[in-house]
Amino acid sequence: MPYLYDTHLHTRCASACSSADPKAYVASYQEAGFTGIIITDHFFNGNCRIPQGPWKDMVDAYCRGYEEALEEGYRRGFSVFFGWESTYDGDDYLVYGLDKAWLLEHPQILGASRAEQLRLVHEGGGAVIQAHPFRNRSYIKAIHLAPGLVDGVEVANEGNLISFDQSAYAYARRHKLYMTAGSDIHCNDAVGPMTYGVCSPTKWNSIADYVNQILRRIPLGLHCPEECFNENSREPELPVIYC
Repeated sequence: MPYLYDTHLHTRCASACSSADPKAYVASYQEAGFTGIIITDHFFNGNCRIPQGPWKDMVDAYCRGYEEALEEGYRRGFSVFFGWESTYDGDDYLVYGLDKAWLLEHPQILGASRAEQLRLVHEGGGAVIQAHPFRNRSYIKAIHLAPGLVDGVEVANEGNLISFDQSAYAYARRHKLYMTAGSDIHCNDAVGPMTYGVCSPTKWNSIADYVNQILRRIPLGLHCPEECFNENSREPELPVIYC
């Protein structure tokens, strides 16, 4: 049987745009038929609510949402994993496979370029996925695509228009990039059986299992509407910059 995971979601503990209680996520996702979730709050270079201060204090505060969800997950027998979403010029990247200890030892990740981010994450045994690459928002001036600086692309994102996902799917196929899906949920009430995610043929014992599937390009089922896979050939409304 496939195991269902949401790979992209936000909590109120670190993401300034989220109202979600991390503990409440666990019950909601479990009732919706999910096996686990990955907490990917906005990192310090994105829409993060953690104030500037000593690096250890920042990391401790940042990880609180994950730790609260993890505690509830243990209690309910539900898997909770850690990641984060970094931001550059409106383009966002989901980082998986590293932990709090790694962050404490690598403050340079905050100022890393896209290429440096990939190098540091790979050296630590992790993976990088570009999130919703064709998203159009008022604060985004251009679509930045980095096919050589990621391990894959989120081709289905519940927080975006289907047309954006279709463009991402066509882009991933064109560049032969690994494909993932996630909800990008910011509130507890949005969770349900049709929430976007990935279906794994095996159960993940740790986030390393997901990273291994990405890096070894083991296909995953994408839990999202079929319309996401209709390749959109329309030109993006924003200029496209390749990084």
